[in-house]
Formats: sequence, C-alpha cells, structure tokens
Amino acid sequence: MSPNSGPNPARPGIAAHNAAVGELFPFDDTRDLDDARRGFMGTARDPVIRAGDGAVVWDLEAYGFLAEDCPDTANPSLWRQSRLCAEHGLFEVTAGIYQVRGFDLSNMTLVEGDRGVFVIDPLLSAETATAALELYRSHRGNRPVTGVLYTHSHADHFGGVRGVITDDDLASGVPVLAPQGFLAHAVSENIYAGTAMARRAAYMYGAALAKGPRGQIGAGLGPTTSTGGVGLVPPTVDITATGQSETVDGIRMVFQLTPGTEAPAELNIHFPDHAALCMAENATHNLHNLLTLRGAEVRDPHAWADYLTEAVDLFGDSSEVAFASHHWPVWGRERVVAYLSEQRDLYAYLHDQTLRMLNRGMTPLEIAEQIAMPPALERAWHTHGYYGSVSHNTKAIYQKYLGWFDGNPAHLWEHPPVEAAARYVEFMGGADEVVRRARASYEEGDFRWVAQVVNHVLFAQPDHAPARALQADALEQLGYGCENGPWRNFYLMGAHELRHGSVGTPTVTTSPDVLSALTLDQLFDALAIRVDGPRSWDADITVRWNVQDERPHTQRLRNGVLTHVTGTGPAAGKPDVEISLTESDLREVLLGTTTATELADRGRAQLTGDAARLTALFGYLGEPDPNFDIVTP
Repeated sequence: MSPNSGPNPARPGIAAHNAAVGELFPFDDTRDLDDARRGFMGTARDPVIRAGDGAVVWDLEAYGFLAEDCPDTANPSLWRQSRLCAEHGLFEVTAGIYQVRGFDLSNMTLVEGDRGVFVIDPLLSAETATAALELYRSHRGNRPVTGVLYTHSHADHFGGVRGVITDDDLASGVPVLAPQGFLAHAVSENIYAGTAMARRAAYMYGAALAKGPRGQIGAGLGPTTSTGGVGLVPPTVDITATGQSETVDGIRMVFQLTPGTEAPAELNIHFPDHAALCMAENATHNLHNLLTLRGAEVRDPHAWADYLTEAVDLFGDSSEVAFASHHWPVWGRERVVAYLSEQRDLYAYLHDQTLRMLNRGMTPLEIAEQIAMPPALERAWHTHGYYGSVSHNTKAIYQKYLGWFDGNPAHLWEHPPVEAAARYVEFMGGADEVVRRARASYEEGDFRWVAQVVNHVLFAQPDHAPARALQADALEQLGYGCENGPWRNFYLMGAHELRHGSVGTPTVTTSPDVLSALTLDQLFDALAIRVDGPRSWDADITVRWNVQDERPHTQRLRNGVLTHVTGTGPAAGKPDVEISLTESDLREVLLGTTTATELADRGRAQLTGDAARLTALFGYLGEPDPNFDIVTP
C-alpha cells in the first residue's frame, strides 16, 4: 500500500452496510424534497462565486453529482440529506419572506418591509452574502437593506454582513439586531480557542476535500463552509428578554431568547403579520451538536428541550410555517407543532437517558455504544444524526455533568499519546508486526479496530509509511459508512492528510472585524492565553497603560501568569514602565501591528520608566499554530 493511494472503492463490508441502510428507512417519502423545492424562484446565472483576487469562494454546481443514485461509498441517508441541502436558489417561504439557500453552509432570510428588505443571518462570507442579495434583488427589485439581524453568535450567521450593508448604511441608521451577549460570545469563541477550532473545522466541514462520491458530500447541516472574507458589524440593538417586540421598516417581530441552546447567545423570532416562526438553529432537519467536533463549550440539552416546549407554547397556535437558518421550512400549523415537539423529545431523551445510564455507573463509551433511540424518533428523518450524533452527544452530556473522568482510577494518570503509543507498539511486537496484524483485520472488514490500533503505530513512528497507508485506507472506509456528515469529513480528512500532508485552515474567522470587536478586557485576556508559562516563571514585570479618558490598565507578569487590573488600587502595584496613549493605539500595540516604542518615536505615545521591561514582557508571548497535526503527533 502506498501512502499516496486512494481514494479507494468501498470494501464489501461497507458496501453491504450502506445497502442495508437503503432498506431500513422510507426513502420513497418525498415530502422533504417537495418542501426543499417549494417556492423556488430561480438561482444564480453564474454558479461560481469568487473573491476579489479571483479565488473560488463557492461553486453552486460542485454538488451536482448528488443527483445521481447513491454509490456504495456513501451512506444512503447522508446522501439523501446532502442532496436536499444542495438545493440552491431563492425560495419564497410565505408572502414577504424569502430565503437564499445552498449559497453557503447557512441560509440567508430576507423579509420585505415598507421601504426595503430586512436581512437575517447574512451567511459566512461577504462574497456569498453579496451573491445571495443580488439573486434576491434580481427577482424582487433593488430594495435597500433596512436592517440586519443575527440569530446567534456563530460565524456562519454574521460573517457575510459586509456583503449586505456598508458603513454608510450604518451611519444612516440601519439597525443591526442580535441577542443579548452576542458580541462577547461571537468574538471570544473565535479568539480564545479560535486557532484550534478553525484547524479542527477543516476536518469537520471538509472544505479542502474533493467533492464527489468518494470525497466530501456535505456536512449534514449544509454543504460546507465558504472560504471568503469574514466580517462583523457590532449590533446596535440588543434583544434582552423573551416577549420583547421590535418593529423595523414596518416588520413586526416578537422574540424568544434561548441562551445556552445551540449557541451561548441565540434567539427565535415570530412574525405575527406573517404567521411565521424563525427557529434560528434551535430546530433544524437533523440532530444537532451538543458538543461540536470542532470544539466549543458543551451545550445544555435540558434547556434546549425546555426552550422548544416554550416555543410551541408561545407561537405554535399562530405559526403556519417554521423556518430556520439551515435546511428547509415546514408548513402547516399541525406539522410545525409536531416537528418542534419531536425535536424537543430528541434532546430531552438524550439528556434523561444519558443521566439514567451514568447514574448506573456506565461510562461515556458504554453509554454511546448502548443507547437506543425510540422508534418514532428513529423513523422521523429530521431527528437523524447528520450533524450531531447520538454517540458524541451522549459523551457531551456526560462531560457536562461529570467531566472527562469516568471514575476508573486506571484512567487518572495515563501516559500521553506519544509515550503510550511507543509502549503499546513495543508490547505488541513492534510496528511492523502491528501493521501486519492490522492489515489482516482490514481484510476482514474490522476498520474500526484498524483505526484504533494503527493510531498507536503512527504516534510511536509517524513516518512509518505502511502504517500511514493502512490508516488512511481504514479511515476512508469508516467515512464511507457514516450517516453523520462531520464524521465522514473527519475520517476522509484524516485519510487525505495522511496521504498528502496538512491542508491547514481553509476558513479563517479571526478577521479584522472580529478583532476590532474585542473589548480591551478580552484583548488583555487574549494576550494572557499566549504567555509561555515555563519560560516566564522567573519574570516579574508590571506595565501600566494610561489610556485617554479611561481608567489606567495594568498588566503584571508573575509566576507565569499575565494578570490585568483596571485602576490603580493595591492589586495594580507599582509599574516598571508606563505608556500614555489613545485606546486605538493601545489596540494596535496589543494586536502586534505596532509597538509602543514606535508610537513614542512618532509622538503618539509617552513612555516613562524602563521601556526594556515592556519589550521583555512581549517577548514571553508565543504564537498559536493554525497548522498543527491531528492524525499524527
């Protein structure tokens, strides 16, 4: 086996597994396809959306292969879901409400007002958002954007905002609405652990994979992530309470706050004049993530279920259509209530049964392996694990309540992966012997075991070519069998990087807009995360920033910890160096685009004390690595 072989055909066991899935569920039920196509008005003439430099940001025809019959290299259920998500164009949801779908991972919703159009969730990239707005205008006229709303704090729901409004629009009073806490969560998620999240997102969405039957076929929640420019315009109107009403351009909206569900800051919207309910990302046509594979804070399935019950109580009797920021709408009052109720039961069941099982002493792996979903939920297409999975969601619930430790003391102090791998491989007779045995398991179709055992070889000897080749082949077969889009992408990305090397981070959300939205406290926190603790154990440096029209900010590096204090109280201590400057110049210094010494040389800052101490402090900061290895050490 060559390290650069593949993609391979499906092995007999995977082909048989996928064929069995095709017999298990009602694939002759076309209602979702009918709903996904309902209200279609047209799509873009040019299928390729490009950045200013000509780079392809999105290709509407990339998923055309999904119109063919499902091959044996894909799970038929995921193939069906991906086909539905690939429907692209402008769709009428109900009179006055439209969606552009299939132009990014998420949907853009457009609500017509008295003078223009109100945009909800302007996609991930400015380029795709611009194309979506142009498509809408080509059918509904050149209406100005009279307002923007972010339903929640994930980048695919705000990143394209610069494609729909300008600074002049904002200066003229165009409002930007968002749930309370949106900005803090939107920027902190992309900064504090943003490098690691973005790198892992390369695996989760598979944006760098070739599209096709043996490659990326979707992410379950949508096709994949676009790769254009990510921006952020801070909200001008906060939604702070359930029941709050706002009218923008004659459009009446009643809000339901749902913090701690799919995002830390999120809301649903009812449009009473349209009998329409926007469920943001709280009810989509799949089981969602309680802990996304790219990494995030664990979400609360109990609260999620309660908010879905509340949505039914608040809006169920007055909603003739429910739509979301992904997938397609559901029409009819009875269907809307049934859909929301089943979504509620999905999260409540996972929550309650995981707690029941963990209270019987079962571990996360045992719960994930043994939990079974109720038949009624299993039969409903919109509860399938295309994006979240029952397996990793139960582990997330366990983590939320009990943390990483499963109670077995043997797991308290295990060797880290590389050292443990070397010992495992030695115990098993050496790398060549492990690969020989694993190759026999591969031929028997036991790909799950191959991936588990060969991983030890790769972490002991990452350049062992036969192990890399075998692991790539095993991961590929596991991907072919997945119903879950991110699982398939993770497996296929692992195979791809083992064969071809790292793809890095295709979609970067740490944009100038996001950085500029950080508060000073968040900027100081972001620097503290970058301190190389061991190198700075013996350092003791205090720096005071005197910012015009603000209380002073003092940083102290001591014991490997960079603390930040506002004011001049006892905790601030006596500074080694003081710098007087404007807030905008301080931001440039903290972001590394200039230095305090350079500002002083240009007359824009005043330094007193030992300037070398400031240089020393910044010298203890390290840089994150957006290209770190995942399937090898």
